[in-house]
Amino acid sequence: MTLVRENAHGTVTIPDSVLLQVVTRAAETVPGVRVRRKRSVDVESRAVRLELTARRGEPLVPLAERVQEEVASALASICGLDASRVDVLIDDLEDDS
Repeated sequence: MTLVRENAHGTVTIPDSVLLQVVTRAAETVPGVRVRRKRSVDVESRAVRLELTARRGEPLVPLAERVQEEVASALASICGLDASRVDVLIDDLEDDS
C-alpha cells in the first residue's frame, strides 16, 4: 500500500516497493538476519510483517526484537511512518557460510 502525505507544498508519495526496501534493508542491518520474500507494510494500520531466516545458534527472541527496533526506527526516520507493530516470523535457520 502506498504512503501518501499531503502538506502545504503538495503531496509526497512513497510506493509500497520503496517501503518494502526500507523495511528489508533495516532488518538486514541486524547481523544474522536475511529477509525472505513474504513481507508487507500496511500503511493504514501502520503494521509491518516480515518473514526471516536467522543464523543458526543466534538467540532468536533478542534477534527478532532488534529487527523490530531497526524496522520501526527506519520507517519513522526515513518515511515519517510510526509503525504500530512489527510482526516477525523466523521461519528458517541457516548455517554460517
